[in-house]
Amino acid sequence: MNKLHNPETVAPPFANYSHAVESMQNCHVLFISGQVGVNPDGSLAEGIEAQTQTALNNIREALRSANMDFQDLTRLTTYLVNREDVPKVRTVREAVLGDERPASTLVLVAGLASEDWLVEIEAIAAKPWHFYGDGTVFETRGRPGI
Repeated sequence: MNKLHNPETVAPPFANYSHAVESMQNCHVLFISGQVGVNPDGSLAEGIEAQTQTALNNIREALRSANMDFQDLTRLTTYLVNREDVPKVRTVREAVLGDERPASTLVLVAGLASEDWLVEIEAIAAKPWHFYGDGTVFETRGRPGI
């Protein structure tokens, strides 16, 4: 379980994120490369809302491949081409993530690798290892660990 930190000595977060997220000891960590609004069939989602939704869906699928989900996110970094899209991206993110509050940064950029991409989101997640009663470690997928 990750621990959220939003100290009262710092202004509250501006949106649905936490100032810091602490991964507890004995976690495995997943680094997810920047995901864009490209659907599984290779087509590009149209518009900022659809591209954001697709990027977050791609992140969810990467998380699931490691037996994780959004509650395991510790950090999101969003790269956005158009400043006027910030409210739209936040609305989609809030709808998709619900109550999850990973640490987060949003960066406005001049462009992404394809001029058709409007948003790119990268992520980091952490999930505690589980232990057998004898102290042997196993991954959350149940396969032998370290």
